[in-house]
Amino acid sequence: MKMAFISDIHGNFEALQAVLSELDRLGISRVYCAGDIVGYYSQINECCDALRLRGIQSVMGNHDWYMAGGGFCPRSRSVNDCLAYQRGVIEKQNLDWLKSLPVQMQIDGIRMVHGGWTDPIDEYLKPTPEYFEKVAGDVFVSGHTHVQTLRKFAGKTYCNPGSVGQPRDGDPRAAFAVCDGREFELHRVEYDMQKVFDLMEAAGFGDYYYGGLKTGAKTLRRLAD
Repeated sequence: MKMAFISDIHGNFEALQAVLSELDRLGISRVYCAGDIVGYYSQINECCDALRLRGIQSVMGNHDWYMAGGGFCPRSRSVNDCLAYQRGVIEKQNLDWLKSLPVQMQIDGIRMVHGGWTDPIDEYLKPTPEYFEKVAGDVFVSGHTHVQTLRKFAGKTYCNPGSVGQPRDGDPRAAFAVCDGREFELHRVEYDMQKVFDLMEAAGFGDYYYGGLKTGAKTLRRLAD
């Protein structure tokens, strides 16, 4: 039975809806999330609710960790600006759910974390044969980099499904991956970004916080940049 992997939703419910609709069209109901459900964009409750309603299991990402633990990001003021807003709107049941997320998961022999196997929460993993020869297992999934990736080494497979809500690989379409147990297929789907922009404006955020969505930019930037 095929399953799907998603990651780095970051409160972008419009992108998440598009991905889930495509998975429904493909007839895939087993879906797993590699973390960062919250962070950056305004519809964090809608995203949490959608995953909880569908029974989508997730590991904890660094933004989920900041939110669940009442912490902050040590390297980004913009992340902390968004966290401050989100803490004021997140519903208790969703906060409690975030607190319950594990940092690692194994699904039919597939090992999944958000970051990497040195730091499951906040490692920006660069997949190399040398890295994975030190890690137990054969099939691996992680997120965090927002860069959709599929690599095969000697007897091992690594997949980053890419980011649903904030791609950073030059392709602004929402990303996900489908797997039949060992073989992965990478997918992208378009969605209407304007609602995300409008909701961010209504929440008091200028286009610096969302402009990069237009191009799948590596960093935050204004719409005109």
